[in-house]
Amino acid sequence: MSEAPRLHTAGTAALDRARELRPLIASEAAAGEALCRLTTPVVEALRDAGLFGIWVPVPLGGAELSPRELIAVFEELSYADPSTGWVVMASALESGTAGAYLGDEAVERMFKGPRTPIFAGQGTRPGTAVREDGGFRLSGRWSFASGMPHAQYVHSLGAIEGTGETRIFITPIDDVTMLGNWDVLGLRATGSIDYAIDGAFVPESQTHVFDRNEPLRGGAIYRLGILDLALIGHSAWALGIGRRLLDELIRHAGARAGRPGQIAGSDAFHADFARAEAAYRAARALVHETWDDTERTLDSGRRLDVRQETMVRLALNHATWTVAEVARFVYTSGGTSALRDGLIQRLFRDAHAGTAHITSGPRFLQECGRELAGLAPGESWQIFELQPSGT
Repeated sequence: MSEAPRLHTAGTAALDRARELRPLIASEAAAGEALCRLTTPVVEALRDAGLFGIWVPVPLGGAELSPRELIAVFEELSYADPSTGWVVMASALESGTAGAYLGDEAVERMFKGPRTPIFAGQGTRPGTAVREDGGFRLSGRWSFASGMPHAQYVHSLGAIEGTGETRIFITPIDDVTMLGNWDVLGLRATGSIDYAIDGAFVPESQTHVFDRNEPLRGGAIYRLGILDLALIGHSAWALGIGRRLLDELIRHAGARAGRPGQIAGSDAFHADFARAEAAYRAARALVHETWDDTERTLDSGRRLDVRQETMVRLALNHATWTVAEVARFVYTSGGTSALRDGLIQRLFRDAHAGTAHITSGPRFLQECGRELAGLAPGESWQIFELQPSGT
């Protein structure tokens, strides 16, 4: 029996590069929102810095950061601009899982260039795949393809006709019809458009089963499987935007200190700010506590148990909704400055758009509560819900 892979760590180089890009990303954020996609200077800077490859396995030239290292990078990018953080964490997840789980022929084609290709797509509502010699014919329509305007490859969930087995299918961008439909409240610069694929042939090597959790290349992080991996990025995104919201309110209040009737002199505001800061820091501490524990488990060669699976889901849900409450507090405290188009208003809209993601929905929270209350004996996590083990 082969030994379980260990957890790879890469240090702070990627985080340092992300920090260097903060001024550029922040300065381009408003333009990206107006365009409903990231601007070209931001995308090119992210590619040049190697930040789309931070989840790609080391054997393919990626950085293969650990969970805590990924959280630090995505938190930094999301602080600079929540849409940028969202696009990078979604694309990096898709390129990382492609690199870990796809067949050799596929990764040789996709990862042979000097820079990591950009992936986009959607992995929750499946299209239909019909098996034929050497692969599948994939058709369907998907939504919320963050980063699609910049992508070279597309990551789509499909169910195989006749068996119902769900797989991830990777297709070149030329197989995709972009449908738009991204007129939304927040996270506008993510460009999370709808798209369609009509009978594209996908070689077997460019697919993997959806719940795969044993990598063909790379270390222990890929034993989490695609859903648990996604929780890393979404947790970090919430932490990044939450810190930025509070920091912007600090600047807003400080600029008005000493003026009569301003919030800087309000005892009620002081108490409310303290409560918001405490709530954010507590949520952040829970995220780091759960992923610290996860890293220790992975590095020991073990898999997460049911309680650990519960806690990484709960930490994300709690962080997302805590940040939504922080956003409401910052918005109401910002007065007419927040009402008008500007940074605080954009952060408020982005924070609330993030709560609509499936990983922060009420079903996750309900299932977490059921397990924590001891009401799910003999059950284990099957992607989005608890089910009797072995089903």
